Amino acid sequence: MAVEHNMQSSTIVDVLEKILDKGVVIAGDITVGIADVELLTIKIRLIVASVDKAKEIGMDWWENDPYLSSKAQNNNTKALEEENKQLLERLESLEKKLDSKRLESDINY
Repeated sequence: MAVEHNMQSSTIVDVLEKILDKGVVIAGDITVGIADVELLTIKIRLIVASVDKAKEIGMDWWENDPYLSSKAQNNNTKALEEENKQLLERLESLEKKLDSKRLESDINY
């Protein structure tokens, strides 16, 4: 008498496709302690998803990291240049005010 097994075969590609499409979150904490004294806690959070899925859920940190994206490097450089320009303008304005107060105080003596 033969036994029939009805098994669905899934290849690693199918499984990986499903995981990347839906995403998988793995979370865990590792605690190291001696005699009920906690010495170290490591929190591990891992998400496995496609780039599209990650962007869809708002995880696009790699696009803003200057070490990973040349666009982020350019944006970061432009932002720093703008901030530097604003600070220089403020400094100039404060120096002019200080100079005018010094001039007033010299005239009053």
